[in-house]
Amino acid sequence: MRPPCTLLAALAVLSSSVAFATDEPQTLTPMSKDIQAPEFDLQGPAGEPQRLLDHRGKPIILNFWATWCPPCRAEMPSMQRAHETLAEEGISVIAVNVGEDAETIARFLSETDVDFPIPMDIDSEVVQSYPVKGLPTTFVIDPEGRFTFSATGEREWDDPALLDQVRALKGHP
Repeated sequence: MRPPCTLLAALAVLSSSVAFATDEPQTLTPMSKDIQAPEFDLQGPAGEPQRLLDHRGKPIILNFWATWCPPCRAEMPSMQRAHETLAEEGISVIAVNVGEDAETIARFLSETDVDFPIPMDIDSEVVQSYPVKGLPTTFVIDPEGRFTFSATGEREWDDPALLDQVRALKGHP
């Protein structure tokens, strides 16, 4: 069953305010390393294929977001900066848009400088196969395709402490 957008919006706002209300350092929550991230085969806003499997062999920052979600929109510039820093290090940044069409995403992208993959989960099937409780939710996946960390709510993805945790996954099964 598709999660109601209003519930996801409320959870996104709540989780974001909780994460930053105390000015705590940027953190990632460890996950069981025995669970494989579900594969997906989606399209980007221009119709290009977007598959998780195409990024196997390198760490991945996999974000779930929507344009109607203020914390999602707010963290996109830091995700772009992380992508610019990590791409040449062999680390992928992917942001799966949940429940919106190509036109809506294209409007957002015309206002926001983002050039990492943006697969579209138009029918919300992929997001339902992941342990997402609100938007934005981000998972860090190791080179073998296993969950390593998660983060619910807005983060500054170019924060050196977060990036170091992701970099530590390179070459470590």
